Amino acid sequence: MEEIIENVRQHKCVPSSIWQQRATKALFFIAGFGVAAWAPLVPFIKIRFGLAEDTLGLLLLCIGLGSAVTMPLAGLMASRFGCRVVLGLVGILYALVLFAISLMTNLTMLIGALFIFGAAMGTLDVVVNLHAVLVEKASGKRLMSGMHGLWSVGGFMGAAIFSMLMYMGLSPITTILSIVIIMFVVLGIFVPHLLPYGGDGPASSSLAFPKGIVAVIGILCSISFLAEGAVLDWGGVFLTSVRDFDLSLSGFAYAAFSGSMLIVRLAGDRIVQKFGEKYIVIGGGVLAGFGFLLAMLAPGAILSLAGFFFVGAGAANIVPVFYSLLGRQKVMPIPIAVSAVTTMGYLGILMGPAVIGFVAQRTSLTAAFGMLTILFLFQAVVAKYVFRKVL
Repeated sequence: MEEIIENVRQHKCVPSSIWQQRATKALFFIAGFGVAAWAPLVPFIKIRFGLAEDTLGLLLLCIGLGSAVTMPLAGLMASRFGCRVVLGLVGILYALVLFAISLMTNLTMLIGALFIFGAAMGTLDVVVNLHAVLVEKASGKRLMSGMHGLWSVGGFMGAAIFSMLMYMGLSPITTILSIVIIMFVVLGIFVPHLLPYGGDGPASSSLAFPKGIVAVIGILCSISFLAEGAVLDWGGVFLTSVRDFDLSLSGFAYAAFSGSMLIVRLAGDRIVQKFGEKYIVIGGGVLAGFGFLLAMLAPGAILSLAGFFFVGAGAANIVPVFYSLLGRQKVMPIPIAVSAVTTMGYLGILMGPAVIGFVAQRTSLTAAFGMLTILFLFQAVVAKYVFRKVL
């Protein structure tokens, strides 16, 4: 804390100020807003270039590769140049490349643009989480869950605005331009209020290779992210192919999951404050595991969808609490620890659908979802060890 105070004196800013908290939430919003605007572009790109599904899948892999390259370096960049500079530049790049992608007619240029888009997305995710850790640590209050909730708000509003503008008759390019203008306005208002430094001590020169308790936290975060990716890509398939639900209900699995996660995260800081971090993480893991069991075994559609709702509610505050713990561990510099854990979590999202598919192919989709139940219970057990080491 003495190092933070020295940074405050040096840079003449107060990291717990209300405007810096708002700026952090605004950048989480931008991250989710951009992803929501990108998702509807995928079918337009497929049609424009006449891509088959397998080719499109390989093309989309460029986004993951771009993120994988920059995420381990993002903490180092923030530590060297400061969160304000990195988030400001990356936020602008994120918006500009999104617009450029909507204009692309050359496949080679599109590949490069998607790689840059993934690089900007990954850097933004790491540094905004780092900024959140620093602001929360300096404030002495629970803020992380609400900040993560703004990512979901951004995703919801981005999808809603995109759909509304398209419904009004705007072209995809004009719609994306409108989205980008909104992003620029938000960045222009809030970037000046971001912290001008990127850590609670001298700039680190090490890469984001997790060790000790940070590696354990990264593994536990990966479980939550893996489950999120699994529900997104396999929830609807599970309902229709295993539970024999009508196709019209296929989208409700992720809707129930993401809706409950948004609600619980927005109220999460008060919930964690009341019940404590340890019980929220352990209880959340148990609740998420129970949710998968309910989704698999419940006799009717309503109860099965309630299972996905419980998964989202249980998992909602696990990752935000673990990020808060990164601000208190002493094993690694905070910027590098956040970069390492975010990278591991992102790998969980990428791996989730593939792991579920691999297990389902060799056993069954029910067994694959049962594996997620076991992973959440494992997460709850190991979390006890984490809290003993950090607190």
